[in-house]
Amino acid sequence: MYDLSTVLDVEDMEAVEPGTSLLVAGPAMSGKESFVMDVLAGGLAVGETAIAVTTDGPVTDVIAGLEARVADLDYSRVGVVDCRAEAAPGDREDAASDAYVHHVGAPSDLTGIGIGITKGFDRFREQGFDRGRVALTSLSTMLTYTDRQTVFKFCHVLSSRLDNSDYVGLFTIDAAAHDDQTMGVLKQAFDGMVEIRERDGGHEARILGLDATPSDWVGF
Repeated sequence: MYDLSTVLDVEDMEAVEPGTSLLVAGPAMSGKESFVMDVLAGGLAVGETAIAVTTDGPVTDVIAGLEARVADLDYSRVGVVDCRAEAAPGDREDAASDAYVHHVGAPSDLTGIGIGITKGFDRFREQGFDRGRVALTSLSTMLTYTDRQTVFKFCHVLSSRLDNSDYVGLFTIDAAAHDDQTMGVLKQAFDGMVEIRERDGGHEARILGLDATPSDWVGF
C-alpha cells in the first residue's frame, strides 16, 4: 500500500493500492502540478522512486522542484521523461547526472513517452527498487496535439503498466479546458480522481472513485 495522506489528509489516501492511477483535475493555476510534485517527493522521502513526465517545463525545473522538497535527494531514484516539443537532448546536461532522463520529441509521441516510462521502471527494478510513483503533467497539453480517444488509449495502456509494476500514477488535466464528453471519456481510464478547486485564496481537493462516496474537501 502507498500512503499519500501526507499530501492530502483524507482516509482514502492512507492506503492506496499498488497499481492505482488517479486523474488530477482542476482549473488552471489551481495547484495541480504542485500537488503531484508533493506526491513524488513524499515517496522519495521514504525510499521510493519517482518518474515525472513533463510536457511543459524543462528537466532542470523538475529536478529543482524535487530538490526543494526532499532533503539530501537521491538522484539515482529520480526519473524524468521530457516530451516538450521545444526540448533538446542538451537539456539533459544540466540535470543531476545520476537521474534517469529520457527525451521524447513531442507530446504527441505517446509511444515514445510510454517507452520512456517503461525504461524507467526497468532501470529502477534493476537497481533493486520495487516501489515508486509516476506523475504526468499534463494531459491537456497532449490533447492539443492529438484526439481524446488516442489519449484515452495511452492512459489505459499506461494504467496497465502501473498495475504490472506496482507503481501509483497521477495524471493532471485542466478540467476547465475540455468539454464534459472529453472528461467523461478520459475518466474511464483511471481508478479514481483527485478533484481540485480554489477556495478562499487557497486550494482544496477531494477524492472520488476510491470509495463508494467522495471524500470531504480538504485544504493542501
